Amino acid sequence: MGRKVLCIWCFLALILGLSGCSAGKDRMEKVRDIEFTVVNPDEIPKELSEVIAEKQDEGFQLTYGDKGYLYMAYGYGKRDTSGYSVEVEECYETEDVVRMKTNLLGPAKDEEIIEESTYPYVVVKAEFVDKDVIFE
Repeated sequence: MGRKVLCIWCFLALILGLSGCSAGKDRMEKVRDIEFTVVNPDEIPKELSEVIAEKQDEGFQLTYGDKGYLYMAYGYGKRDTSGYSVEVEECYETEDVVRMKTNLLGPAKDEEIIEESTYPYVVVKAEFVDKDVIFE
């Protein structure tokens, strides 16, 4: 009889565990795309620009809220040559978070490369959303 009770408890725990996992997964699904604009370096708020300058060597993932806007910044750290750029692949909202996926693009094959330190990054501006941002 004890074995039967143990099996029932194991079965219930398994069912509850599986349902909890799927509920967590659903919370990470896209609710809506976020409209955004890539911000020119001279239009980045001063406070955010200063933090970017401090962290540009090692790379960064930053958010900044200002005047109803959310700024999301992703930097890839120091590179030894020119020609790098950052592409925003996706930016969307889930039930719990905002997700921003970027890609570092290397120099084009036909591009003239200059041997100098560069710090590829992107800053996007969107309507303010009071959620954590996950950078990918």
